[in-house]
Amino acid sequence: MDVRTLMRRAALNYSDQVAVISGDRQLSYTEAWDRGLRMANGLLDLGLRPGDRVAVLEDNTLEAQDFFAGTTIAGLVRVPLYARDSREAHMHNLRHTQCRALVVSPKYYELVKGLEDAIDDLDHILLRDEKYEDWLASQTAIDPDVPLGSEDLYIIRHTGGTTGRAKGVANTHRTWLAACRDWTYALPPIAAGDSCLHVGPISHGSGYLYTPMWLQGACNILVEEVNPDAVLEIMRKLEVNYMFAVPTLLSMLASRRGVHPENFPKLKAILIAGAPITDRTAIDGCQAFGPVLHQLYGQTEALPATFMGPNDWFGTIPGSNPLRSAGRPLPFAELEIRDPQGTPLPTGEEGEIAIRCDGQMDGYWDDDELTHQKVVDGWVLTGDIGTLDQNGFLYVLDRKDDMIISGGYNIWPAELENAIASHPAVQEVAVVGVPHEKWGETPLAICVVDPEAKVDEKEIIELCVTRLGSYKKPTAVVFTSETLPKSPVGKLQRKKLREPYWPQRDRRVLV
Repeated sequence: MDVRTLMRRAALNYSDQVAVISGDRQLSYTEAWDRGLRMANGLLDLGLRPGDRVAVLEDNTLEAQDFFAGTTIAGLVRVPLYARDSREAHMHNLRHTQCRALVVSPKYYELVKGLEDAIDDLDHILLRDEKYEDWLASQTAIDPDVPLGSEDLYIIRHTGGTTGRAKGVANTHRTWLAACRDWTYALPPIAAGDSCLHVGPISHGSGYLYTPMWLQGACNILVEEVNPDAVLEIMRKLEVNYMFAVPTLLSMLASRRGVHPENFPKLKAILIAGAPITDRTAIDGCQAFGPVLHQLYGQTEALPATFMGPNDWFGTIPGSNPLRSAGRPLPFAELEIRDPQGTPLPTGEEGEIAIRCDGQMDGYWDDDELTHQKVVDGWVLTGDIGTLDQNGFLYVLDRKDDMIISGGYNIWPAELENAIASHPAVQEVAVVGVPHEKWGETPLAICVVDPEAKVDEKEIIELCVTRLGSYKKPTAVVFTSETLPKSPVGKLQRKKLREPYWPQRDRRVLV
């Protein structure tokens, strides 16, 4: 099976259903597929061929659907770029994947202007300006029906890593469909005529829901900018059934005055992924929207691996603490906890999380050495540290590289961050390891609070002692009103926070 064939079938089966809504514009399946066909032929007429890589830099607009469908129809390989990346990062991603074309919205054109002259393989930059609609209409709507197979490359997504150059994660049509299947496998059933709200770009995480919605006759609603009040109004007005949200978005929505489950009677599921979620955010989200929160865990290289619905998440299960977990392995996924030698560990022991699933990457693009380090005997080594309990719940403790070793004790920053985030004055928190003459390194908590907040260092430290024990408490607490640094995909950049405390040191440890 390939994505194009299945999307084509859905376009025929649900021809008159609304396929996509963006602002005050909407398209039926027939109209959306027609625009996709024209986009496909327009790209092929530029001299592109199936298998060529085509990048895109855009927000969620109606035109994003043109690219999503058009590249699929033409057998081209999508390479989404991150809107928050720098020009240098865009150059790396384009050059690294040998992109022959780039489609860009006017909002981001200055970031990439002239790159066709700086990158050998980049032959075309297609700007979606005021001429775009005429250009699209001038293309033929005849299906090019290019040869496609399940093992043909479908997409290359660059990891949002916080260190070093981004790596290209390659998925075939087969692995993309498997990942999309598993994203929705444990959700309430999708019915024709349902709707899914995409606040995050469909070029990235939310795109895993876009394809299943299309294939089952649902409507994809695209939101260009993150405005919590506007998002809530869309949810009410259009009676949204599904949506994808990172924890920060859920927190913003749940904190709005008057948000209550009765305002969203048709809401079936809010799928949470992309970053760790604190207990407080999860509980606030459940109170605001009702028992509709679902969570999955994985990473770009292998996902999804675990899943949890509201009954487990907010339920009572002897021997487990679901609120602190990332759910249990999905039916089509395997998960192990491994020691540094790669040996599987028994229940309850901490080690690196290894995943094997149908939707995992075939490898990093153009980097066999790194692929062999990441994929061992068919298992993806995540770099995350975790543990499994007797009921199969996974607890993700932290990134392997973020572990703080203080006086011989292993301390995971995420554990402290979750405890500190429960304080009502703390809006956001990061914990990093800083030098300590006696202990080697020690935890430092950086808390984002309102300038008028009444909270002090002692209060935060005592909170950690009470929740976690004395040896895990931070030695110091820094308060700020500035937002903490994030990667282009919204992941906390602990390295940037840590570096000022380790000046002129070759190693981030004391010996």
